[in-house]
Amino acid sequence: MNGKNLSRDESRIVMNEIMEGRATDAQISAYLVALRMKGETTDEIAGSAEALKKNTSQITLNQEKIVDISGTGGDNLNTFNISTSAAITAAGAGIKVAKHGKRSITTKCGSADILKLLGVKIDLGETAINKCLAEIGLAFIFAPKFQSTWPYVVGPRREIGSRTILNLLSTMIQPVRIKRQVIGVYDQTLMAKVIDALRELGAEHVMAVHGEDGLDEITISGKTKVLELIENDIYEYEIKPEDFGLSTAPLSAIQTESCEENEKIIENVLNNIPGPALNIVLLNAAALIKVGGMVESISEGIEKAKKSIETGAAREILNKLIKMTNSF
Repeated sequence: MNGKNLSRDESRIVMNEIMEGRATDAQISAYLVALRMKGETTDEIAGSAEALKKNTSQITLNQEKIVDISGTGGDNLNTFNISTSAAITAAGAGIKVAKHGKRSITTKCGSADILKLLGVKIDLGETAINKCLAEIGLAFIFAPKFQSTWPYVVGPRREIGSRTILNLLSTMIQPVRIKRQVIGVYDQTLMAKVIDALRELGAEHVMAVHGEDGLDEITISGKTKVLELIENDIYEYEIKPEDFGLSTAPLSAIQTESCEENEKIIENVLNNIPGPALNIVLLNAAALIKVGGMVESISEGIEKAKKSIETGAAREILNKLIKMTNSF
C-alpha cells in the first residue's frame, strides 16, 4: 500500500504464485488493482511476463518472421475488430500471421468471438495451427487452450472489470514465441515500459501504438503515437491518416454494438467498400506488413494492404482458413 515498486525477480515470484494457484481471488484482485493504481514498471511487466511464459504451453512453428497483431484491450471504445481484419489483410499480402486471442472480457466482441461468427474453428491444436500457417499464411491461436493455469485469474479479472497488467501480458505472451508484433496499448504512459520489457525478452521488431483518442490501435480520428523497436533501437514518432492520403473520421464511424454488426463491417472491408473501416484496416495492416519485414515504410505497407483487399487475396485467405480449420 506504500507504492513501492517490485523488482523483476519479485514480480516473477508473485505471478508464479498466482499462476500456480497459491493465491486467493481476493489476493489476486488486490494485487492487480494495486499495481494499476501505483503504475506498472518495466521490471514488473518483464518479470510477470517471464512467469506467464513459464505457464503457457509452447507451440513450435516451422516458419520464420511470423508476426502477430493485437490490442491490449481496456480502451472501452467498442470499435469493430480492427486487429483481426488487419491480420487477414496482411496475410493476403504474403505475411505469415499467427493471430492469438480469446473471447471478449472487456469489449463487446473479442477476436475469438468474431472469427467463430465468421465460420472459423478457433480451438485448434499445434499440428493444425502449423498446417494453417504453412499452407494459408494465417493461423488463429486460441489463447485459453494453451494457458492451463490462467483460469486462476479469470474470476478476479472479470470481477475487476477494467484493465490491469494482464491486458498487457496477454498481448505480449502467447504460445508462439513471436519476436515481431504490433501492439496497441490502452495507456500512452505504458508504451515505453511495454517496449522496454519486450526488448529485454528478446523481441526483434515491435510497433507499440496508441491513438490520441485512446484507441489501442492506429486510429483514424487523429494522431497515433508510435514507439518502434528495431533490434535494440527504439524510435518514437507520430502518424496521422492524412500522411498517407487517407481521410480522418470520428470514432463513432467504426464503433459497434454487437458481434453481428462487427461481422458486417469486416465483410464490407474485405469487399473493398470505401470508408473509415477500410481506411483503419489499411493503416494497421500496413504496420503489420512493415513489422513483418516486407516493406520499409507504412506508406509501402498501405499499398500492399490495398492490393491484398482489391485483388480479393484477403477474402481468399479468410475463405481458406474457414475451410481448413473446419476440416480438423
